[in-house]
Amino acid sequence: MAEERKGAVTLRGSPLTLGGLELRPGQSAPDFTAVDTALKPVRLSEAKGKVIVLSSVPSLDTPTCDTETRRFNQEAAKLGSGVEVWTISRDLPFAQKRWCGAAGVTSVKTLSDFRERAFGPAYGVEIKDGPLAGLVARAVFVVGKDGKLRHVEYVKEIAAEPDYDAALAAAKSAAG
Repeated sequence: MAEERKGAVTLRGSPLTLGGLELRPGQSAPDFTAVDTALKPVRLSEAKGKVIVLSSVPSLDTPTCDTETRRFNQEAAKLGSGVEVWTISRDLPFAQKRWCGAAGVTSVKTLSDFRERAFGPAYGVEIKDGPLAGLVARAVFVVGKDGKLRHVEYVKEIAAEPDYDAALAAAKSAAG
């Protein structure tokens, strides 16, 4: 049975269980494959040599996820070509593409974990119970050029936004 962390996060104060191990800065970022909006597989290992900000959200069609992804879209344009921001959810790629078009999001790569369901357990963000069971929790990971985690934030309250400043500072530092 995979590792489960009861009460690791909350949704409006109600505790939720997350599946997968809690990651820490300094560890190697687990490789995973997700699907982009053109249904093409994207592997983290293929981005070696770049700094990757992984923004995990339950669904782009919710207010906090919408706000977070728009904010990272604004910031991504300022980070330079050596840094990419990937927003990962279990939304279908078609829904992600529609949302990006409607929101004018062009600097963030949206990826879906719906097919392989590899990202959620590998990064310890798979929601196992409650009304969001089957989705991924809100978290931000910064992966350095060397494939090591430079920043890890599991957002304790899923309805809250992450610490953008800490994630962006880690990404800029990792980019050198």
